[in-house]
Amino acid sequence: MEHLELAIPTLFGLEGLAADELRRLDLSDVRAENGRVLCAAGFSDIPRVNLNLRTGERVLLLLGSFPAGDFDALFEGVRALPWEDFLPRDAAFPVKGHCLNSALHAVPACQSIVKKAVAARLGTRYGLEHLPETGALYQIQFSIMKDTASLYLDTTGAGLHKRGYRAVGVTAPLRETLAAAMVMLSKYRGRDPLCDPFCGSGTIAIEAALIAKNRAPGLERSFSAQKWGCVPGKAWMAAADEAMDREFDGSYDIWGGDIDPKAVAIARSNAEKAGVEDVIRFEVSDALAFHREEPYGKLVTNPPYGERIMEKKEAEALYQGFGRVFRSLPEGWTLSLLSSHTEFERTFGRTADRKRKLYNGMLKCDLFLYGKRGGHHASKA
Repeated sequence: MEHLELAIPTLFGLEGLAADELRRLDLSDVRAENGRVLCAAGFSDIPRVNLNLRTGERVLLLLGSFPAGDFDALFEGVRALPWEDFLPRDAAFPVKGHCLNSALHAVPACQSIVKKAVAARLGTRYGLEHLPETGALYQIQFSIMKDTASLYLDTTGAGLHKRGYRAVGVTAPLRETLAAAMVMLSKYRGRDPLCDPFCGSGTIAIEAALIAKNRAPGLERSFSAQKWGCVPGKAWMAAADEAMDREFDGSYDIWGGDIDPKAVAIARSNAEKAGVEDVIRFEVSDALAFHREEPYGKLVTNPPYGERIMEKKEAEALYQGFGRVFRSLPEGWTLSLLSSHTEFERTFGRTADRKRKLYNGMLKCDLFLYGKRGGHHASKA
């Protein structure tokens, strides 16, 4: 088996979830670091990880790392890597990257050096003075941190949060990878009802349906590495077959409500594109009128923060009213709520049982987790 190393960038706070996902896919040597997860892999794992990962942002193939205190060291380090093992003679290989706390800090200059070094290596190996770059895309990424350069190939293309079901959205959409993480952190398993009373374009409910059905989130989209000669086409077909074989077929109680009829129409359309319209109900509904009689259930939601959509006082009044809604539910209900509001717990009327720091885009948020109030009752989910 080929010995490759994959690096999966994540939103901050989701590293542990992504690491658990990789272990469930039987990847070895899984290591969670700040903002990314590393693992050992073979070429056949590239399709499996891209198709199945819910909380990672993309799948990068790590080619190597080396000290790069100056431009000469960067050029020689890049040129020493075995680019011809991955890139054919007609590969298109644009370069992008970032520098942090390093002597080399000018990104455009570093991009140019990396590009020249790769071209020099490939030109020598293929006996070409000029590389045509008319073939498949091999996006090169670099990071230079504390004078150490790391070089990657991006196997994914458009970020993994682009599942293929959300063509249009509503104001301030929630990234799909973060929505999936919220559902996973709620411990939803598909058995209890799951409701989102501020559903917007339906992302949380749709990700919950994909999780309940155990459907791979990447089945409806394409990936850069599908056009790479080094990743066999049959590996993509085998990964898709494996993913579809693992799907569950059942009935689920997943509900989304929003006060905006346009948002609800978009949510229904997105659910249809995702192929889960049969297991989700979307309704025009006021969150402050929400109530369910079932003894157990999960509320997973992302209400307005008062930073982008509503004024702060409006958001606080909403949180206060929603606190009353939650307290009126049967004791077996739990709540997972994302907010950037620093006074959320005070306005909601109850301190969270647990909090988890997450980022929604560049916005620092907390996921407020409220458990069952009955204490001795055990949920079935």
